[in-house]
Amino acid sequence: MSLNASRKQLKTAKLKRPQFPLDTGLDFLQHIWQLNHALERVSLQMERRLGVTAQQRLFLRCIGRYPGMTASQLATVLHLDPGTISAGVRRLTQKGLLTRRRDENDSRRVFLGLTARGAALDQPDPGTAEFAVTRLVKQLKGSEVETVKRVLSRLSDDLAKVAAYTAR
Repeated sequence: MSLNASRKQLKTAKLKRPQFPLDTGLDFLQHIWQLNHALERVSLQMERRLGVTAQQRLFLRCIGRYPGMTASQLATVLHLDPGTISAGVRRLTQKGLLTRRRDENDSRRVFLGLTARGAALDQPDPGTAEFAVTRLVKQLKGSEVETVKRVLSRLSDDLAKVAAYTAR
């Protein structure tokens, strides 16, 4: 199915959707869930087609840009917890897409790199989440991109506070 055909179907589906007004917070959250659902669908399609999820591909793309980075550096760049990074790195290593090289001076430090198969996936691909995001960002003004990033960061911070509060 072409991109234009799927856009037409999406537009038709939106027109047929019954209108149930939500308050501002719920309406905003609904849009976030819509985005989350779209990311999950694309990620599943990527896994079927490329053998990696959207998150795993993001790991590969970052390591491809910064070969030799450590898992903790990757966690910092992606704002993910070390456990998520460790699990992802383990899966990508098992798939033969990443290499791990121990630091000669500190055996606890491991430097990450791409294998030839990993490097092959570190290329622009129109069927990926980051391709869609990049295409959208190119269409926006710089100030719009910065506003969206600020809103998403503030929401992430607030959700972290809620998680900390509810974990008590």
